[in-house]
This record gives sequence, structure tokens and C-alpha cells, in this order.
Amino acid sequence: MKNELDSKFLLQVFDKIRQFGEKEGDKYRLNGITAFTDLDGYTLFIEDSQVKLSFGFHSQYHFDYEDREHYEKFEKKLKQIDKEY
Repeated sequence: MKNELDSKFLLQVFDKIRQFGEKEGDKYRLNGITAFTDLDGYTLFIEDSQVKLSFGFHSQYHFDYEDREHYEKFEKKLKQIDKEY
């Protein structure tokens, strides 16, 4: 499934999760969302229990989810983090 993604928004949310979230090993967790990078730091991962998002070099991204409703809930969580922090 194809989704539109604003890379600036995604990077802002990723930064807020790292800044305000709880660190668990190499990952950060905030409001049910986990954020981390690969070893070289070029690919970002943001996920919850139902949706996984990888965002990489040149703003390429990939979503992995089974149901459109899961994606919509995930997107709502990201917007809430951006608004609250």
C-alpha cells in the first residue's frame, strides 16, 4: 500500500521520541511508539505493535502493516507526539 509521508514531519517526530522517550538499549519508546536506527544511522525505524516504518537515505520509505486501520492509528499516534512535545 502506498502512503504519503512528509519527511520533515517524520524526522521531527523521530527526534521528539529520542528526546522525550525512555531509552531501552538502542531504542527509544514514547506513547507506544518505538524509534531506532540501523548501525550506520542512515535508516530510521519507527514502529508500534501493528505498523513498521523504515525511512532511509534519499527519503525512501517503506510501511509494513496488514490493515489500513492500523496505519491510521499509527499515523494518529505520530501526530499526537508531534503536537504534545
